Amino acid sequence: MTAVVEIEHRDRVAILRFNRPAALNALSVELARAIADSLIALDGDESVDGIVLTGAGDRAFCAGVDLQEARTVQVHEIEGWFGTVCNIYKQILLTEKPVIAALNGVAAGGGFQMALVSDQRVAHAGTRMGQPEINAGIPSIMGSYWMGLHLGWSKNQELSMTGRLLTAEEAQTLGLVNQLVAAEDVVSKACEIVTDFAEKPSVAWKRTKARFREIALSGFDEAFRAGVLGQQEAYAKGEPQAVIDAFLNKKR
Repeated sequence: MTAVVEIEHRDRVAILRFNRPAALNALSVELARAIADSLIALDGDESVDGIVLTGAGDRAFCAGVDLQEARTVQVHEIEGWFGTVCNIYKQILLTEKPVIAALNGVAAGGGFQMALVSDQRVAHAGTRMGQPEINAGIPSIMGSYWMGLHLGWSKNQELSMTGRLLTAEEAQTLGLVNQLVAAEDVVSKACEIVTDFAEKPSVAWKRTKARFREIALSGFDEAFRAGVLGQQEAYAKGEPQAVIDAFLNKKR
């Protein structure tokens, strides 16, 4: 059986690759758990200086939650299901080593949020990224929280309420992407940034990241609770299920 994550080592950098290319590397519960577990293991590995997150294939970094799984979630299961995905964001922030997102394609929903909580983001001109949950009948709450750490109120509202995807150029203009490079250079550039960060004075690096972590996590529990309640209400009304059914039927 194919592993849902692959770990490649380039010198002292670990590349953690989401390995569901046929599903655009969408976050199944299995993949979400594997990412979180891998982050914990790599953070404790003394042979690893930092981590690059990327997706298998050339179409997607991560297209968000797996729609097949999202369709079958019951209201009473939402807190556990949503919590499994949100634990990835927390583990990225808790990882003391540099974590760089190498955006090799679409980064939507949960994929976009993984990128937002990483220490930097590298993309190419074909990358698209954003928070489309609202168009799937799912309240955009955790995503709007993470965007609020990067963007002003008005732009956050626009992206959360329209669900539109940004081009890589617009994302860079807004400060959501740090580096734009050729598609074939995305991972290598991310590895270069990890190596550069790893060479910083260790205490200064760790305390700087720790302060950003403290700020990022200060409202996490509140956003999580609001996200759970919003999704429970939406699922109880049947809106996400109807949107997902229509999408899957059209795809067939």
